[in-house]
Amino acid sequence: MTSSLRFTKGHGTRNDFVMLMDESGEIDLTPDLVKYLADRRSGIGGDGVIRAVRAGNTPAGADLDPDMWFMDYWNSDGTTSEMCGNGARVFGAFLEAETGADLSSGVVFGTRGGLRTVTSLGDGHYAIGMGGYRAGPDSGLSDVEVEAAGLHVARPAMSVDVGNPHHVVALASTSELVGVDLSVPPVVSPAPPAGSNVEFVVALGEQVVDGVLRGRARMRVHERGSGETESCGTGACAVALALQTWAGADAPAVWDLEVPGGVVTVLIDSDTTVLQGPAELVAQGLVTLEPGASRLV
Repeated sequence: MTSSLRFTKGHGTRNDFVMLMDESGEIDLTPDLVKYLADRRSGIGGDGVIRAVRAGNTPAGADLDPDMWFMDYWNSDGTTSEMCGNGARVFGAFLEAETGADLSSGVVFGTRGGLRTVTSLGDGHYAIGMGGYRAGPDSGLSDVEVEAAGLHVARPAMSVDVGNPHHVVALASTSELVGVDLSVPPVVSPAPPAGSNVEFVVALGEQVVDGVLRGRARMRVHERGSGETESCGTGACAVALALQTWAGADAPAVWDLEVPGGVVTVLIDSDTTVLQGPAELVAQGLVTLEPGASRLV
């Protein structure tokens, strides 16, 4: 029997997602179905799939208030991930559109990486409270090496955990950044047991704007389970934390990060980060699932 599935397509600085409203937890969201929906040729296409479900209607939300919204995030390869910062902004826009939720004072929702808060800033921009973090070893120095196509030698990198694992590599120039070939997954040594996102960054300097010291940098990212994406919210937080750690005590606490899909801003305080940036819903429709379609690889 042929069935159909209602979807919305959205993106945050061109990090794009297939959005599914499933308040009661009725969709059997399997790895094969995710790969089918995210496929850019045979499906809808996206860096990931996000299901909006009440926490009480999914095993992943078993320890949460059952009436709380849960962001069920899947990578395009059919694996789940703890958290996605750009996806969380799109999730906020999706809740506004689908449920009429008022996000002006913030709405708390669940993820596999813990509770998060999304707040509407107006004009299609949202802020995400990204929770706690751990940046690097106690020394504050790089603790692993990363090999990447286009770089002649392995480079030192810092481990950063912002609810999901990252490794940040500082490069010397924008030309070096452009030369990294992220069609080939970078290799981290020692290898993280659950894999990680790997960011490459070039610092672009600092300036004072309206009395606030702001840093600026340009970055690219290879996301675990998705490959290179045009933006990564948790990756932007990881980059800001690494840059602040490397720069020392007088470093900015506000960072504007240029990603291929636009610009996002990260605010750092003593125990958490906040990610700010745009989110846009661009299409709605029905995808037809022929018998066996969800088993396409």
